[in-house]
Amino acid sequence: MRVIRTQPLTAEAFAPFGDVIGLRAMADRWLNQGLCARHHDLARLEFTDGRAGLSLFLAQRRGLPYTLGMVERHPHGSQAFIPMAMEPFLVIVAPDQGDMPGCPLAFLAPPGQGVNFHRGTWHGVLTPLEGEQKAAALFAVVDRIGAGANLEEHWFETPWQVVQG
Repeated sequence: MRVIRTQPLTAEAFAPFGDVIGLRAMADRWLNQGLCARHHDLARLEFTDGRAGLSLFLAQRRGLPYTLGMVERHPHGSQAFIPMAMEPFLVIVAPDQGDMPGCPLAFLAPPGQGVNFHRGTWHGVLTPLEGEQKAAALFAVVDRIGAGANLEEHWFETPWQVVQG
């Protein structure tokens, strides 16, 4: 089995694949009598047609090492994963190499961070990590709602094993 080591999720390392969604060092502006910090426009939502939809996903937790057998992509729209609790999750992406995924990368999203995958980015499924929390984790997902297929899957001939970096 091939091995991928996790790395911290940073905006710079993740930039070729999408946006890291999290608090900035400084708020863009303060609202509600100065009691609410707005961190504005954190992700580039992109759709070829259709509209943005907001869904809730309840995903079963997984542990490390994690076996990666499949990645997917959405050719007609970006997709954002935003945890609804302060919990970490695993983010897997792969560069596109001639309409096939290249060598995957694995990031650990710390509590308080989400991601937005750019349109057409190969990525792993929603993967909250095990912990002392419940058996499943709740995420808000923003993606394209519209006619036509917006999901392509690629199954690896030889799975990858994702291990702690």
